[in-house]
Amino acid sequence: MATTPFIQPYLFFGGRCEEALEFYRTALGAQTEFVMRYKDSPEAMPPGMIPSGWETKIMHTTFRIGGTTLMASDGNTAGPKFDGFMLSLSLPTVAEAEHAFAALTAGGQVKMPLAKTFWSPCFGTLTDKFGLGWMITVAA
Repeated sequence: MATTPFIQPYLFFGGRCEEALEFYRTALGAQTEFVMRYKDSPEAMPPGMIPSGWETKIMHTTFRIGGTTLMASDGNTAGPKFDGFMLSLSLPTVAEAEHAFAALTAGGQVKMPLAKTFWSPCFGTLTDKFGLGWMITVAA
């Protein structure tokens, strides 16, 4: 039986994955489904693959925000860099959009404040404290 292709975001947090999971749990109600640390890998990491002291860092995790599953890792270099894309979070009400926007903005930066647009009663953009871009919208 053939499976249908799908795209799933995989985020690399440059050593801050555990902090990011907790942040998204608090801000958006994210639920962590699976965590594997480098030290728990069934195969040893090749020499020089990860920075020294990263054995307890997250090699792979899956977490869910609403109906979307995202994957993430600490990666193998310090410092995340999220360029060229944003995650779009669609919410059913203005109140929920305002709550999510405020929570994600903590330690981050507002790019476009929440406002009514021709396509949405409430839309705004921000970069969170990990440098990840978000578009928050309420479906018209």
